[in-house]
Amino acid sequence: MRDLICRISVWLRLVFAPGPGRRRRGAARQAVAVPVTPRPAAPSLPVHRSPYGLPERFDGATTAVRPYLIAHERRQQRLRQQQRRRRLTLVLAADFGVDLDTRVLHGAGAAR
Repeated sequence: MRDLICRISVWLRLVFAPGPGRRRRGAARQAVAVPVTPRPAAPSLPVHRSPYGLPERFDGATTAVRPYLIAHERRQQRLRQQQRRRRLTLVLAADFGVDLDTRVLHGAGAAR
């Protein structure tokens, strides 16, 4: 068991102790003079422009609309018309006794 504890402590000391080289913490650093060569000026990037702040406004009639949006709007309009027709049929049947249904009910033809 002692051998295992000794091995672990040596390993931890090697991992966490400062290194033996010149870069040890607290050692005096020597400044090395590096010659500076001037670089040619790089072309600058264009100024960033936000797409949300554009001054022109988009006209919905002139811009291209995705076909599935048009199909969805047409379907919604068709469903609204069907709902209005159902409501009218219900009101006429409930209030005035008028039956607009053309299907066969209870084995007899419905009134037209």
